[in-house]
Amino acid sequence: MEYLKDTVQVGDWKGEKHVPSIMVLSSDKNEVMVKVRVGEEIAHPNTFEHHIGWIKLYYLPEGAKLPVQVADVNFTAHGEGNSLTDPQAVVAFKAEKNGKLLAQSYCNIHGLWENEAELVLG
Repeated sequence: MEYLKDTVQVGDWKGEKHVPSIMVLSSDKNEVMVKVRVGEEIAHPNTFEHHIGWIKLYYLPEGAKLPVQVADVNFTAHGEGNSLTDPQAVVAFKAEKNGKLLAQSYCNIHGLWENEAELVLG
């Protein structure tokens, strides 16, 4: 039996254009603000033929078994032959504990990619 987890790819977002980068812009218990972007260091071509379809962001609080989805951003408009869409999002949510941020992105040609980052509340 093949599992979906076996098809998700990982890498260093500084060396691979499909891996979502996760940047914590601010972090306190009232509001966590996170920027998630595909193509931070190496631009991803976003054309009709080859594009990022979506980015999802999850928060896994310390001690929790399951993550909570905090964002689901879909990029449904793609320019034919032009790089119109810059696949990124700034997300704000509340968190009461430190934990992990987990991001996934989907390229219509190269599949699923993921990354993670620590969330330390300030």
